[in-house]
Amino acid sequence: MLLDFCLFALVLMLIWPLIKQKAYPKAVLLLISAVVGRAFGAFITQSELSLGSLFTMSASSWSAGTALVSISCSILLMNMVYWASERFANKTLHEDQANDQVDGKLKISLATAILPLSVLMFLLCLNVASFGDGTLGGPNQLALLAAAAVAALLAKGLGVSGEELWEGVKRSVSDTLEALLILLLIGALAGTWMLSGVVPAMIDYGLMIMSPSYFLVATSILCALVSLASGSSWSTVATVGVALMSVGQALGFSPGLCGGAIISGAYFGDKMSPLSDTTNLAPAMAGGSLIPHIRAMLWTTTPAFLGALLIFTIMGLGADQAVDAAKIQTIHQGLRANIWIHPILFIVPVSVGFLIAKRVSTITTLAFGAIFGGIVAVFAQPELLEKLAGLGGIQGSFKAVIMAMSSKIQLPADDPVVKDLLSAKGMEGMLGTVWLILCALCFGGVMERSGFLATMSAALLKRVNSDKGLVTATTATGVFLNVTASDQYLAIVVPGRMYRQSYADRGLAPEALSRTLEDAGTVTSVLIPWNTCGAAQAGVLGVATIAYAPFCFFNILSPLMTLLFAYMGWKQPRLNPELTVEEQTSNTP
Repeated sequence: MLLDFCLFALVLMLIWPLIKQKAYPKAVLLLISAVVGRAFGAFITQSELSLGSLFTMSASSWSAGTALVSISCSILLMNMVYWASERFANKTLHEDQANDQVDGKLKISLATAILPLSVLMFLLCLNVASFGDGTLGGPNQLALLAAAAVAALLAKGLGVSGEELWEGVKRSVSDTLEALLILLLIGALAGTWMLSGVVPAMIDYGLMIMSPSYFLVATSILCALVSLASGSSWSTVATVGVALMSVGQALGFSPGLCGGAIISGAYFGDKMSPLSDTTNLAPAMAGGSLIPHIRAMLWTTTPAFLGALLIFTIMGLGADQAVDAAKIQTIHQGLRANIWIHPILFIVPVSVGFLIAKRVSTITTLAFGAIFGGIVAVFAQPELLEKLAGLGGIQGSFKAVIMAMSSKIQLPADDPVVKDLLSAKGMEGMLGTVWLILCALCFGGVMERSGFLATMSAALLKRVNSDKGLVTATTATGVFLNVTASDQYLAIVVPGRMYRQSYADRGLAPEALSRTLEDAGTVTSVLIPWNTCGAAQAGVLGVATIAYAPFCFFNILSPLMTLLFAYMGWKQPRLNPELTVEEQTSNTP
């Protein structure tokens, strides 16, 4: 019903201006395209139905996948009709149609800019209906490439050269090469930490001290502290988060719920840390400085995190407190049956934590952690390495460590629950995520270089006439770019550049913009399956984005909190009237 209401509102929004202009044929055409698209979308996912029966059957009887495909098909068909009417009639359907220029020459209509996104949404919904949980194994990657091809064809038709589009893709990919290397190193680290006994030791000791009543809130707080100290949510999730996932599942929590608690804490710490790249990038784009930016974020970020902790506390209290002692004992015995577990193993994560505290680069830290974990495995788990490699001696140890770094490994265990806890994917397990990110970056690079993203953002800006409207537009742009450009940095940089002068014109201080960029751009990126952050964390934690996203309460509450403060007029930093705009918007330390 909610999807139907949204579709009805969209159709009404499109045809009402046409009715006011007495453009009745166009209004009827759009209405027909909405109905036909709705029916056809359901028809292609319901093979046992006839096309005629779709107009008479109740939509409430459709599956969720069918409903999503039918809605997205309806939107796509309306977008195509809208675009075709502009293309062939050489005019827009609305007098206030948003247009922007590419390189000062070409004008892009809003219908043209949105068309690749409509294609992407339709293909992604069709993938969900067709492949279920298997969409990340190739279907979503092909959907992103298909949408990128549509965007490229439209851009070529507007006069954008293929070389320009290719430059956009290369720039988008090159800017993310470090993140891709980090993903591969995370896979290697997870493998050697499993092989050395570090992760099993964390699980074993964690089960001794953790209780279901406070596990979720403790997990979120611990990840927040580690991320605050390191300035990196990715490093936090890859180290502490992986171990806590196993502990949580052993205590009976679902992988999605554990992932939500881990990500909520990690992204709160990342957002508030002065060491974080996004925390420094946002004020730079807004023309402000770091400390006022962090101070402004406290007002919206702290309530959002406290709200998330409250929800996790309630969920923990409602969890099954009667954890089977025999089951826990079975897990302890299963972990120690083939693995030597001792507190000395924690020298590996402690060493990594020391490097993080010293602000050593993420790549160097993760590479050290992976190699050190392999060295410790050779001395701490010689029998385990011999069993995995199938031969002893130096060659067997070398083979086992390389296997752990590069490919999937399964440590021996008799109990199926313990067996599930003792597996790691290595670098091989990250290749699917890297594949998805590369395809997403191709789509984002073409969309940005063609000017389509700027066109869509400008359409929002044209309708801003108040402070709360400006904050709403900034928030919507950040979330929208996380969906379309698939990169959180673009979700900070693009609206930062776009709205910087608008905030100054309305007397709002730079930290008002930078705070909104973080509240909307930084924390929502991990909720999008094909975004670099969403794909990365899903790969590291081994749980689909769609499974953990509903439980990322901090990430959901953060943009809502910034909108609440804007609409209530609370704590909106303003420019000092005694200073010039230039003095207050200069990027000073």
